[in-house]
Amino acid sequence: MASDLNKAIIIGRLTKDPDLRYTQSGTPVCSFSVANNRTYVAAGEKKETVSYFNCVAWAKTGEVIAEYCKKGQRIGIEGRLQQRSWDDQDGKKRQTVEIVVDNFQFLSPPRESGAETGADVPSSSHEPSPGTDNPFSDDDIPF
Repeated sequence: MASDLNKAIIIGRLTKDPDLRYTQSGTPVCSFSVANNRTYVAAGEKKETVSYFNCVAWAKTGEVIAEYCKKGQRIGIEGRLQQRSWDDQDGKKRQTVEIVVDNFQFLSPPRESGAETGADVPSSSHEPSPGTDNPFSDDDIPF
């Protein structure tokens, strides 16, 4: 008999900064949401749709994601889908499906406080420094 398979792989952008909490026993748990865009063509017109996936990362994985990831950064996650249910404060039955993260990859460089405002970002100049022998001229550029 074949075993079941539960695997989710998502690449997207964080919709907000990750939320790091701790269980009563002190285990770190990080919650975040990833937006995943899909482009398709319908009736000859290019369209785009966005799906939002709730994710949870436990222990050291959750701590690292909370420390280094911020809203808008791209992340690749691999994990499994988990469905859970509970009774809310009003006694209503609630349920959710989320991705429990097993592995992840940073796909955007971590943002530093100065980089967001443009401070400490070196100016980009493609001209050679004075006194440098540049063997190429503008005529050598093919476009």
